[in-house]
Amino acid sequence: MDTQAAVMETKLFPIVETQYGKIRGINHQGIKTFKGIRYGASTEGKNRFMPPQPPSAWAGICDAFDYGQISPQTPADRRGDYTNLIMWDRQPGGIGEDCLRLNIWSRSVNDNAKRAVMVVFHGGGFATGSGNNFGYDGDGAARYDDCVVVSVTHRLAAFGFLNLAGLGASEEFKYAGVAGAMDMVAALKWVQTNIGHFGGDPNRVMIFGQSGGGAKTSTLMAMPSAKGLFHRAAVQSGSSLQLAEPEIATQAAEALLKALGIDKNKCRELQNLPFTQILAGQTALGLMAMRFAPVIGNEILPHHPFDPVAPPESADVPVIIGTTLDDAAIALINFNLTEGELKQYCDSQFAGNADRVYQLYRDTYPKVSPFLIQARIATDRGFRYNAIKQTELKAVQGGAPVYYYLWEWPVKAYDGKFGAVHGVDVGAAVHDYRGPINDIGNSEGKLMVDRFAAVWTGFAKTGIPDSALTPHWPAYDLEKRATMVFDVDMGIRNDYRREFRLLWEELGGTGIMG
Repeated sequence: MDTQAAVMETKLFPIVETQYGKIRGINHQGIKTFKGIRYGASTEGKNRFMPPQPPSAWAGICDAFDYGQISPQTPADRRGDYTNLIMWDRQPGGIGEDCLRLNIWSRSVNDNAKRAVMVVFHGGGFATGSGNNFGYDGDGAARYDDCVVVSVTHRLAAFGFLNLAGLGASEEFKYAGVAGAMDMVAALKWVQTNIGHFGGDPNRVMIFGQSGGGAKTSTLMAMPSAKGLFHRAAVQSGSSLQLAEPEIATQAAEALLKALGIDKNKCRELQNLPFTQILAGQTALGLMAMRFAPVIGNEILPHHPFDPVAPPESADVPVIIGTTLDDAAIALINFNLTEGELKQYCDSQFAGNADRVYQLYRDTYPKVSPFLIQARIATDRGFRYNAIKQTELKAVQGGAPVYYYLWEWPVKAYDGKFGAVHGVDVGAAVHDYRGPINDIGNSEGKLMVDRFAAVWTGFAKTGIPDSALTPHWPAYDLEKRATMVFDVDMGIRNDYRREFRLLWEELGGTGIMG
């Protein structure tokens, strides 16, 4: 007969059978939580720069109580207000190459519940971050919205996207430039095989992410090997139309080998170095390291995601795409910009059109600080230009609907200087109220999180972004251009901010996100 303690242990520490062995999680007041689950083997040594390998099966029970390692990266700068706003320095798990891990939150396990599954890919470009950051904690969406949430960590920067094939490396290194993208597919395959045991429905999988997570979602939409592994997608301030061209990626790889003192004919030596040395070499490259991103040109990633057309691989997948009003404030630090300096900025950027640009923004936003005017200009010609183009391409494709949004609710922290900044919709997507960016404890912040989460989880469940808390959201087309505006005064606006869209269609966007 089971003892009282044995019964309680089963409730507190649920055990689930996966394809590689049994894992044990923790019941957090009703949410069964599993952290640091291996979906792939360690990527160190002979597995470095190789396609992801399956983990070794294990006997007994493996505890999944805490986060696993994150891909090698330099820590975020605590001196920056934005770092503290989003707590980007909080990436638990420690850095290392045993980083093919995922985390799961669910109301129940082992019951064939068939809940919608939300797989979130983290931000940080293709260079930093992890699925362990607090912004991807799925407890809220599992608890309040009855979805299964999965956050994913994978290889980044040179560890995931080093184009050794362009240097003439041997055939075994042909996928080094897309290894990190192959990791993401491996994670989705793991979800397809195992998520049913965690109460999830493998036929209702939504992938999404913000910033770099949006870029990863855009990438997966163009990968033949990912087709059929997900059924809805959402891109938050990360609309990547293009990825790395082989020639540019090869230049970055050559620069790294030079920094490490390794001849390009001896690429195999890279597998013998400590990861700390490779990370140091990558860091020494400065901005050149930004070129480490998925490389197009082979069967894994045959073409750009949204250039010149929407990817046929995901034509049947409905998508949500959007931005925040002041996305580009993430990359700006001149908070005390004066009106005169704003005019100088326009003069330097838009010769012949400076007065026109300045006047449109100042007339539309008469009470906004010069800093935020600058941020909106930069956002409109970068983040938003890409997002609108991606939305248009998906709409023209016609295979499945696309929905477009703009988040306008401003962050209250730091005296509101950041506006509706990049990342304000991260925690909201998984129904997480915590952190200064969501104005924790404030009724407006809670309202915004509740609304956004209702849409995200509703879309995960049905493929339609409607909910009891929000107005009906029509699909986007090139005639009405329906835009859901997320603010306290929430609603659909047709061809919202039309004059700004037409301005940058005429002048041309930068395509630069940030």
